[in-house]
Amino acid sequence: MVSTSSLKKFGLLGSLYISQFMPFWFLYQALPILLRQKGASLEAIGLLPALLIPVSFKFLWSPFIDAYGFTRWGHYRFWIICFQLWVVGITIFCSFLSVEENLPLLLVGLAFIAVGSGSQDIATDALALGLLKPEERGAGNAIQGIGGAIGRTIGGGGMLILLNRLGWTTSLLSLAAMMLFALIPLLFHREKILPKAHSNPIKLSFYPKRFFRSSIEYFKIFSNACQRPGFKSWLVILALATSGYNLSATMFRPLLVDIGFSLEEIGWLMGIFGMTMTIFGSLFASLTISRLGRKQSFLIAMSLTLVGILAKLLPTFGLTQLPVLYSIVSLMFFAVGMTGTTTFTIMMDKSRQEMAGTDYTLQTSVIPIFSIVSAALSGAIASSIGYRGVFLLGAGIMVACISFVSKYLKVSEFDRAA
Repeated sequence: MVSTSSLKKFGLLGSLYISQFMPFWFLYQALPILLRQKGASLEAIGLLPALLIPVSFKFLWSPFIDAYGFTRWGHYRFWIICFQLWVVGITIFCSFLSVEENLPLLLVGLAFIAVGSGSQDIATDALALGLLKPEERGAGNAIQGIGGAIGRTIGGGGMLILLNRLGWTTSLLSLAAMMLFALIPLLFHREKILPKAHSNPIKLSFYPKRFFRSSIEYFKIFSNACQRPGFKSWLVILALATSGYNLSATMFRPLLVDIGFSLEEIGWLMGIFGMTMTIFGSLFASLTISRLGRKQSFLIAMSLTLVGILAKLLPTFGLTQLPVLYSIVSLMFFAVGMTGTTTFTIMMDKSRQEMAGTDYTLQTSVIPIFSIVSAALSGAIASSIGYRGVFLLGAGIMVACISFVSKYLKVSEFDRAA
C-alpha cells in the first residue's frame, strides 16, 4: 500500500512535470503543425527544433544550479519557482505577437521559453532525485511520465484545439494561467537540504591568467561524471534511441497535414488520444521495471518503438483510415511512455545525489541534442526520398540500438542500483 508521504511526493512531482512539459510540447508539436497549415516547407519545419539548441547544452549551467540557491526557500524549490515565472512571463509576451507579422521576434521569445523550461527541468529532476528512494524510482518515474503526458496533452493536442477555437492570444494566455496554477503544490512543499559535492561554491575566474585553468577545472566536473562504469555506453544508447525515434516522429505530423487532417483532428489524435496511451505505457513500465528489471523493460520499450516506426509506413501506402492511424498512434505513444519511464529510472540510478542536477542533466541533454540533429535531417531526407525513406532509416537506427543493448551490455550496467 502506498504511504501518505509517497502520495505527497508523487502529487508534487506530477504537478511539476505537468507545468514543465506544457510550454515545451507546444513548441515541439503544436507550432510545427500550425506553421505547416500556413504553408511552411518541410525543410523549415525540420529546422524548428533549432529553437531548443540552448536546452541541449543546459548541462553547462547545471553545476551552478547545484551549487547556488536561496536555501531559505529550498535550494531547488527556489530555482523551480524562478524559472516557472520566467516562462509564464514570456508566454504572456508572446501571446500578443502575430504569427504572420512578428515571426522572428516570436521565435526569439519561444527560444527563451525553451531556455526557461530546460533550466527548470534541471532543478525539478534534482528535486525528484532527492525525494525518491531507489525502490520508489520506478513508480516515481511513472508519475513523471504521467505528469509529462498530461503536460504534453495540454501543450500539444489541447493547444491545437484551443488555437483552432480561440485563436493565438487567448490560447497562450490560458497556457500561462495553467502553468501558474500548477505551481501551487510546490508552494506548500518543504525541501530537505542535501549535502553538496563542493564545500566551496563553483568559481569560474574571468581574469585572463586564471580563466583557462578555472575553465579546465570546471569541465572536469563533466568528464569525471563520464568516467563512472557504463556511463559512456549509456550515453551512446540514448543517442541512438533518440535519433531513431525522432527521425520518424518529426515527419509523421506533417504527413497527417498532407493527408488532409485539420488542427483539431491532429490535436485529438496525437495530443489527447496519444498522450492517454503514453500514460498507460508509463504505468506498464513501472510494473516491468519492478518485475523484470531495467534492462528487460528498456528492451521491451525499444522493440515496441521499432514496431511503431515501421507501422508509420502504412499511411505512405494509402492506408489512411482512422482505425489504422489510431492504431499507429496507440502503439507509438504507448512505447514512448514505457521508454520514458524506464529511461528516467536508469538515469536516476546513474546520478549522484550530491550532484543530482549535473549528473542527471548531462544524461538528459543527449536527448535534445540528437532530437534537434535528427529532426533537422528528417526534413531534408523527406524532401529527397519521401516519408517512407525517413521511416525506414529511423527503424534501422532503432535496430542498431536494440542490438547494442542486448548483445554488449550486461544486466548490471542497467540494474546497478536495483
